[in-house]
Amino acid sequence: MSTIEATSLTKNFGSFTAVRDVDLSVGQGEVVCLLGPSGCGKTTTLRMIAGLESVTEGEVRIGGKLMNKISPEKRDIAMVFQFYALYPSVSIGGNIEMPLFRAGLSAAERRREVARVAGILQLDDVLDRLPGQVSEGEKQRAAVARAIVRDPNCFLFDEPLSRLDVELRHSMRGQIKEVLSGLSKATVIVTHDQLEALTMANRIAIMRDGMIEQIGTPHEVFSKPRNIFVAGFIGSPKMNLFEGRFSSLSGDMATIELSAERVTIPVPSAVSNMQGETLTLGVRPRALEPVDSPNQHSLTGQVELIEPMGAETLVHVRDESDQDLRVVVPRHIKVIIGEVLHLACDLSQTHIFDGKGLAVR
Repeated sequence: MSTIEATSLTKNFGSFTAVRDVDLSVGQGEVVCLLGPSGCGKTTTLRMIAGLESVTEGEVRIGGKLMNKISPEKRDIAMVFQFYALYPSVSIGGNIEMPLFRAGLSAAERRREVARVAGILQLDDVLDRLPGQVSEGEKQRAAVARAIVRDPNCFLFDEPLSRLDVELRHSMRGQIKEVLSGLSKATVIVTHDQLEALTMANRIAIMRDGMIEQIGTPHEVFSKPRNIFVAGFIGSPKMNLFEGRFSSLSGDMATIELSAERVTIPVPSAVSNMQGETLTLGVRPRALEPVDSPNQHSLTGQVELIEPMGAETLVHVRDESDQDLRVVVPRHIKVIIGEVLHLACDLSQTHIFDGKGLAVR
């Protein structure tokens, strides 16, 4: 069975702990993205699963079998790296065929398998060309084809699209997702690009400082961030985060004193025992809407910067406490620099975090 299990995975480099107590489970046919900023431990975690780094503590199991002391070539995995690692003097077809020689397939069987994966990844027309004679996207597809041609137990991708331009990344995300959905293999993808993770993964594991902060579906990590780090990391533009104090509660509506004003929002019952405590209010830029006049649910500030984004416009608003508020509005809503905006919060899309930065449910 194609599964990956990492239990209490830890990696030390001398006195430095790169990965700490990582638990990760990837089911058959599931794609899990390790997402996080540079240096958070995601690639080290992937390399321990692959056997390219030794495990300091914990276990790695692939298909239910303990892999800690098994060499990489015996783990029955396929890796796709950031750098394609194609042989420059060998044709695209020859590069794809390489893993099949070791598998002992006949020449006819190798040709048949190369043709099969080339058809899946739309490489039929470039099989006879050298890597230097094809596009970057075709090189990346060739690297993916070489990985899947021998039918490994699972797949590991390390920043597979980071060298491609924006348009190619968009098309390759869809192509890789389509290919993986038909293979029923456990797959781990490392990326620092949240759009890649949100569009390609069944679940996302968000890492920071060698630990997994939250793991869940793309919808879960976006709509229910576990803490301030996840809330600020997931979403573009970033979530607005306001430090404040829980002033009073009336029914399920709480009044929160921010540095420049007060706002009244619905809160979960768990907030009721936090009266007088500091907290952080989170509001996504698309959950703010300009209104004609201020009200108890709105925030106020002066337009400082306008960034057109096609169908939408990103507006930076500076409030009285000198905090930058980000709000996304439809293109037809016209704003000008220096204008004072009153921004009503969508009360269904507010987030409360306690003094430790943890979400209050």
